[in-house]
Amino acid sequence: MKVKSTSDDYGAQSRNDNFYNIEFEKVAQDLGTNSELGLTEKEAGERLKKYGPNALIEKKQSNLIRFLKQFNNSIIYILILAAVATFVLKEYSDSIVIGMVVIINALIGYFQEVKASSAIDKIKQMLQIEATVIRDGHRTDIPAENLVVGDVVFLEAGDNVPADLRIIDADNLKIQESILTGEADSVLKNTDKLPEKTTLGDQTNMAFTSTAVTNGSGLGIVVATATDTELGQISSSVEEVGSKTTPLMREINGLGKYISYAIIVVAILVGIYGFVTKIYSLPVLVIALITMIVGSLPEGLPASTSVVLAMGVGKMTKQNAIMKSLPSVETLGAVNVIATDKTGTLTKNEMTIEEIITKQGTYEITGTGYQPHGEIRFNNQVIDVHQHEDLRKLIIAGHEANDTILSKENGTWVINGEPTDGAFLTLANKAFHQQVPQWEEIDKIPFDSDYRYIAELSQSPEGHRRILVKGSPDKIFRMAAIDDATFDEQYWYNKVSEVAQKGHRVVAVAYKEVEDNKETIVHEDLQSGMQFLGIAGLIDPPREETIVALHEMQKAGVKVKMITGDHPETASAIAEKLGLDDQIAAITGAEINEMDDEQLKNIIQDYNVFARTTPNDKLRIVKAYQANNLVTAMTGDGVNDAPALKRADIGIAMGTKGTDVAKESADMVLTDDNFATLTKAIKEGRRVYDNIKKTIRFLLPTSFAEGLIVLLSILAQQDLPLVPTQLLWINMVSAITIQFAFLFEPAEEGIMDRNPRPAGRSFLNRADVIQIVYVSILIAGLGIFGYDWLIDHGVSEVVASTVTVNTIVFGKIFYLFNLRTPKPAFSKDILRNLHAFWIIAVLLVLQFALTYVPFMQSIFSTASMGWAQWLIPVIAGIIVLIVTEVEKYFYPTHFQQVHSNNH
Repeated sequence: MKVKSTSDDYGAQSRNDNFYNIEFEKVAQDLGTNSELGLTEKEAGERLKKYGPNALIEKKQSNLIRFLKQFNNSIIYILILAAVATFVLKEYSDSIVIGMVVIINALIGYFQEVKASSAIDKIKQMLQIEATVIRDGHRTDIPAENLVVGDVVFLEAGDNVPADLRIIDADNLKIQESILTGEADSVLKNTDKLPEKTTLGDQTNMAFTSTAVTNGSGLGIVVATATDTELGQISSSVEEVGSKTTPLMREINGLGKYISYAIIVVAILVGIYGFVTKIYSLPVLVIALITMIVGSLPEGLPASTSVVLAMGVGKMTKQNAIMKSLPSVETLGAVNVIATDKTGTLTKNEMTIEEIITKQGTYEITGTGYQPHGEIRFNNQVIDVHQHEDLRKLIIAGHEANDTILSKENGTWVINGEPTDGAFLTLANKAFHQQVPQWEEIDKIPFDSDYRYIAELSQSPEGHRRILVKGSPDKIFRMAAIDDATFDEQYWYNKVSEVAQKGHRVVAVAYKEVEDNKETIVHEDLQSGMQFLGIAGLIDPPREETIVALHEMQKAGVKVKMITGDHPETASAIAEKLGLDDQIAAITGAEINEMDDEQLKNIIQDYNVFARTTPNDKLRIVKAYQANNLVTAMTGDGVNDAPALKRADIGIAMGTKGTDVAKESADMVLTDDNFATLTKAIKEGRRVYDNIKKTIRFLLPTSFAEGLIVLLSILAQQDLPLVPTQLLWINMVSAITIQFAFLFEPAEEGIMDRNPRPAGRSFLNRADVIQIVYVSILIAGLGIFGYDWLIDHGVSEVVASTVTVNTIVFGKIFYLFNLRTPKPAFSKDILRNLHAFWIIAVLLVLQFALTYVPFMQSIFSTASMGWAQWLIPVIAGIIVLIVTEVEKYFYPTHFQQVHSNNH
């Protein structure tokens, strides 16, 4: 935000990135505030009124727009035209039924989207509730959204920064900025003016919205609020990233479009034929054509797809995955690549010391995370630290030279501070069985990135004082080598290299005995007499469930790519521990930046570890995979992940530690932050896709059969066996009953042992099309044959028409049993979905109502059937089942070709 220094416009809301380049006294002057007294309540109120609250404006889709979007479908367009045409022709019952079908479809999709949107709203977390400011010279707490430019804000450990601030006072103030920079380590802040063009990650005199204070305290002047903050700018840039259509929706929309075109073309040709031959009068011909179109269109397709997807969304919600839109649940089933953060996603984000090397040898430490349970082993034997003096001194030094607090909250061990420090606290509790000797802190030199160590003057329980130092090996080695001629610096550098190659971060520890009356510590105290104790190897341990999940994903043909800010050697070592892939190949962000998009596209699949990456690298990585026609998922939790999350085919945000910007940009939110949940989601996505495909393979031949009956009747120049309302009844009664059977179909055997389906492959393959064609002809032929046979035997047209309706419905029922399983229809698999039986029972009740209830007869032009006449639909259904079952024996690979992506 650029702020003018004129007295009447201190808060002009435009960007300026140069506050770090201005002395903080000048910043206060330019913003019309006082660094000691703050703003007056009157001035703050005027600025709030003029520039608005400190809150990101969230663009929400109105319910009306969400509802209207449900009509954006080629099938629905044609049905609306059919409803209008029948209304103009005064066929009011037909028009009303068609209109009701359109509305019901829209309502199903609308309510499912509203339900998903409500779920995501519930898990959103406020980034900041209150801020502590100075107003009129008094310290007070106010809602963070009431902050204005010029406010003076207090920061303390545990706070989230409520706005962008220029630091004016800092006392060991450290802020964790990973949501903006991707760097896990906290940044030590100061008040010094910085050079021009200092990058965001190096702006040590600034604090940014939503970053977390981990240590110390400080004061800052608000220089930007709301959309003018760094977070707000990224949030705005997310809007510029183009939205995408999911693979399933592309396939189904394409299928619906081509079906609609084909039906319209056929209708036009038949209309021309009818008009030329003058078979019917024009109004009758129009009704006949509308009947054919309505019968042929799978109007249940949008509703059926929505319901199957909604069922999948519901199942995933129970498994800690919130899907923000219905198609998202299926997209995971098609994913080829998952690009994921390392820290906290693949790993626990709980640094753990796994080994310690002293002059006596190497010690192994068991147990992971901050829970102080584990053993210390030497030569594979559990040891007592009191019998290993150098080890005991190292553990105490690491525990005392520390700025972090380890505590147990709600049964879980957590830290407030740095993960590396937390690892040493945990080690001490393991070594001393949670009875760590209590040393007294006398003075301290806090950790600083300039000198890369922390030092503490401490007093033992016996009253003796020591200087304890912990930090970067090169710094500690230099100290130890000053007065100790026996210290072999090269030997220890080799040890550091060995430990680092295992993926460990290495920390060195030393100490110095001092006089018991020493009260202060300065850097010069560390330049003599330091005694080296050893090095510790720390690792952010992999989540156990993640290792299992990665193995399952490999079986499923899904490639997982790790993105991290770590050094490439460290990242590669962790990838090997995780079992990320058979061969690990790493590339750095710097190397990526040297390539253009085409070069990156060509080499991207050769790598599975991306180290030293920036937020922009993540976006380019996602784009590069997509450019190779790979369905790409991206996981993340920070603001810096948001553009890549939105660009990915499915963005996955963390619900617990994720920022609101990340969650808003994502399609899916993991409420438990557990990467292993993705395996369940992939399996559910594949089950959903299979069941949608079964539904469509069921819908199309039965719908085409209805249109074919009308088409053949027109070409044969005979009366139509069916009317539009009957055809709509057949389609909609199926949609609300028999198609529901596919909702409950369990996953096919081996569903996670096949590769993702190829991107761009047509929804229906050759075997599907062949089956759809012959089943359509079979059901249509049986319907016409039954109708003609009844007419020839003196049965009235309305009764014959009713028998034809039931013939088509019974053909659907028996065809259902064929599609449900690749095994014989009446194998033991018939009982794996008992819901199908009560659903069929409901359908039969509705068919009896259609046939025998008077008001249904008047609406749908039906009449009561004799009991013997029910044999025709039953025999027709059995014929359909026998023919389709025989195909399984002649073409045993048919079903596998349909459902397996390995072909």
